[in-house]
Amino acid sequence: MFGGRENLEAIDLLKEVNEAVYNVFPESMMIAEESTAWPGVSKPTYEGGLGFLYKWNMGWMHDTLEYMAHDPVHRRYHQNDFTFPLIYAFSEHYMLPLSHDEVVHGKGSLWQRMPGDDWQKAANLRLLYGHMLGHPGKKLLFMGQEFGQVGEWSHDHGLEWSLAESPLHTGLMRWLADALWFYRKHPALWNDAPSGFAWVDFSDSEQSVASYLRRSEEHILLFVFNMTPIPRTDYRVGVPVSGRWLEQLNSDAEVYGGSGMGNLGSVEVDEIPHHSRPYSISLTLPPLAVLVLEPQGPITTKPARNEIETTFDAEALRALIMKRSGRLSRAAAVVVADQAPKSPEALREAVRAQGGRISKKGAEAVFVRLGRSKLGEP
Repeated sequence: MFGGRENLEAIDLLKEVNEAVYNVFPESMMIAEESTAWPGVSKPTYEGGLGFLYKWNMGWMHDTLEYMAHDPVHRRYHQNDFTFPLIYAFSEHYMLPLSHDEVVHGKGSLWQRMPGDDWQKAANLRLLYGHMLGHPGKKLLFMGQEFGQVGEWSHDHGLEWSLAESPLHTGLMRWLADALWFYRKHPALWNDAPSGFAWVDFSDSEQSVASYLRRSEEHILLFVFNMTPIPRTDYRVGVPVSGRWLEQLNSDAEVYGGSGMGNLGSVEVDEIPHHSRPYSISLTLPPLAVLVLEPQGPITTKPARNEIETTFDAEALRALIMKRSGRLSRAAAVVVADQAPKSPEALREAVRAQGGRISKKGAEAVFVRLGRSKLGEP
């Protein structure tokens, strides 16, 4: 750090401001719009960081919008723009920003930046928002983009609310509303730690298809993206769980303005290993669409012998963390308690994934206080 171009006084000021704010308002959100590779922006000050709660993921925004702006026929040559942000997705506590900066100063609205005719523009935006839903990180969307404002945003006039009455824009709004409601109901999407994400396949650039899993302790979701207007039939995707998988979201549903292609609500697993997974499913991939599937019934995992089963009360968890100079909002405490971490390290990772903070010793103390020791079966 020393001997470079760093402004040490400015660094100290940022740390002091963040510490002061959180000491008085522990549930506040301090968010950094920062576009360099400065390390530890969202790391606690007592661990050498600047102490912000979240950092805008400018790389995700830039690469993803650049990828989506390509005509689908050319996306096969730019698959890396879609996949690369996952290389560093866990280096900070990130927020995924589709902010005011992306719809002003001649950049055009998100609607304008999507390729194709109006139907394809709407489908591409549903696809973009579906990836935003599935990608680790908190979500930020600027006003007007939820219904697909056509014109660039300006402070000189209001939003184009009349567009919300047209079918494609109404469908886009309904898709985003359903996607965000789905987010609220599925803990696998709240787990922004490395344990919460796994690629299934990112290598099918020839067909511009990608798939990944989102996971929590007892939940698994499968996201499958078809980034071209060409439907894919009998497309095989590896899965980790047998049984029936339910099609929970389909951005090509007619109610969202899509063509109505899909998998009739569910698919059965085949005992055919694929993508390094023990099972696989055969899917119909709609054009310019994302599918989100979930195994039917509860997902149970057997703890390893050296793990401890725990049950956490959210309020008690938060109180103990705050008592040990940590920080965790009430909403985040509910998420961490639902995950029921099985070790102090897992507890600390879960707290930090939700934007909270707790030291290593603090996590050990909290875990001992709240955990009920019960070794797993051999």
